[in-house]
Amino acid sequence: MRVLDLVQSRTNVYSIREDTTVHEAARYMRDHKVRSVGVLNSAGNLTGVVSQSDISNKVAAENKCPAWMHVSEIMTRDLLVVQPEFSLDECLRVMEKNGVFHLLVTGESGRFLGMISVADLLQVIASDHKARADLFEAFVFTQR
Repeated sequence: MRVLDLVQSRTNVYSIREDTTVHEAARYMRDHKVRSVGVLNSAGNLTGVVSQSDISNKVAAENKCPAWMHVSEIMTRDLLVVQPEFSLDECLRVMEKNGVFHLLVTGESGRFLGMISVADLLQVIASDHKARADLFEAFVFTQR
């Protein structure tokens, strides 16, 4: 399975603009039940990613005001990006090697297509294991 197989069926790509306040970003993530979002500049290009950890570690823990700060001040700019043709195994290796739980997906010309998470990969792995178990069960316990 490839990254494209995961992201092409999604109807929403969660992103915010660089000038979004940290407070607005936190509410956006809460309302959409996501842990991180891509950050786009005014031209719509991916420039960063902001996560709940960024907000917790760089704002709340430092007693800064989220209503006055923009996500551009706290976002991660050193991005780990994968392409739609990457296999999910490759993505898992990248996540493990870099100790991250999300990867940004970009298409042609760097267009932001969304993110994949460890939870996405676990869901695919669990589904695959169930399918194999069902196949094995059907083989072993065939109706004669």
